Amino acid sequence: MQETILSVCLGIGLAASVGFRVFLPLLAVSLAGHYGVIPLNSSWEWVGSNVALIVLSIATVVEILAYYIPWFDNLLDTIAIPLAAIAGTAVMVSTVVDLSPAVTWALAIIAGGGTATTVKSTMGASRLTSTATTGGLANPVIATVETGTASVMSLVSIFIAPLAIILVILIFFGLRKVYKKLFRRSS
Repeated sequence: MQETILSVCLGIGLAASVGFRVFLPLLAVSLAGHYGVIPLNSSWEWVGSNVALIVLSIATVVEILAYYIPWFDNLLDTIAIPLAAIAGTAVMVSTVVDLSPAVTWALAIIAGGGTATTVKSTMGASRLTSTATTGGLANPVIATVETGTASVMSLVSIFIAPLAIILVILIFFGLRKVYKKLFRRSS
């Protein structure tokens, strides 16, 4: 039971991380699975393979660099929001252990995909606002904060999963404030 709870905490933490960077948390799962740091769901053990490591490493570097190009980052967000839902679901499914497939998938879609989509949508809106108000000059700062947050969340999720849930709650409170601020400006 404790392993199941930890795996759910891990999945939700990684899903929140996916909302900041889609491929970085997937790479973290791949590395952690490859080196046996975390158990992977038996049908997702391929995530820890050498091929997955190479592909996810390349995708992570390309994604991080792409977010440093103002205006292109907004275009990337339109693609990344649906990808975040899929990746959030995937990290949840790959890390949840000892639950029935029906419960695993329901949890993955709701908690994993929902968390990732909420974070990514809010960050996309803040980047769009940044582009409109600063002409994209502040976007690299936002990109750095997002990459840093995704990195920290991924590491905390893998090594201190219960703390990841607390950080996710704090992130949601922060995103709520950002959303309210953005909503007031557009009114």
